[in-house]
Amino acid sequence: MNSGDYKYIWQASDWPNWRFDLAALAGPMAEVSRAQGLLMGRLADVGMTLRNQASLATLTEDVVKTSEIEGEQLNVESVRSSIARRLGVDIGALAPVDRHIEGVVEMVLDAAANCQASVSRERLFGWHAALFPTGYSGLSKIKVGGWREDVSGPMQVVSGPIGRHKVHFEAPPADRLETETDRFLDWLNSPSNEPLLLKAGLSHLWFVTLHPFDDGNGRIARTIGDLFLARADGSPQRFYSLSAQIQRERKAYYDILERTQKRSLDITEWLAWFLDTLHRTVDQAQHTLDAVLTKV
Repeated sequence: MNSGDYKYIWQASDWPNWRFDLAALAGPMAEVSRAQGLLMGRLADVGMTLRNQASLATLTEDVVKTSEIEGEQLNVESVRSSIARRLGVDIGALAPVDRHIEGVVEMVLDAAANCQASVSRERLFGWHAALFPTGYSGLSKIKVGGWREDVSGPMQVVSGPIGRHKVHFEAPPADRLETETDRFLDWLNSPSNEPLLLKAGLSHLWFVTLHPFDDGNGRIARTIGDLFLARADGSPQRFYSLSAQIQRERKAYYDILERTQKRSLDITEWLAWFLDTLHRTVDQAQHTLDAVLTKV
């Protein structure tokens, strides 16, 4: 079956037999690994206090930007205060923090600090409940801590005004989610041949394609990817924010997702974009570290 016989990749007869050209990705992977090594080497030469400050700056940006990608603005000082308190970093007076900010912070920190732990449905449900502590997304009541049920029709990603909106993507129907999420989690938690950097990119794409929740799918997809990046770094401390880089390249991010989900199960282009974006992310982290060091 070729991509002309279906509209979205999850409808393909060989779904989810992902394919990619490892040889074509070897160079970009090596470049990312080199950039990570340079950053981690530089961090090894500064004291624990400065590493904590760099991690605080990165995590603050990560929490703010992963929400901003979805059009949600969080108070930066409140986010910073929440993270500083949890990390035990002294930043002086703390700003007030609401339940919603605490929830996003909890999810991001759990993925990093417990990156070696398995990703179960209960863990995902916990993250989802943390994102939506009131049970509402804006003014809409949603199902929290459980897979969507499509009571109002298919799960679609749309843009534009009501009546003239454009459908960018439609997710698998709710009655397939038990099977689909079980298969995804089995792959996620099993040893596999994919290098961790590619597993980070593939897990991000696979989860956002399933879109198993009423809301919050993008944030959780990026968090799952970050969990594997933390494993690749071998460190629970985060010193670069892929979400911040994705926010800077938001249009390209949505464009590549839409193209990938409407093509074949060969996702080499998506993984190449992911690695290139990750490389720019790690390079940007050098500037974050510069800013921390200039304050000393």
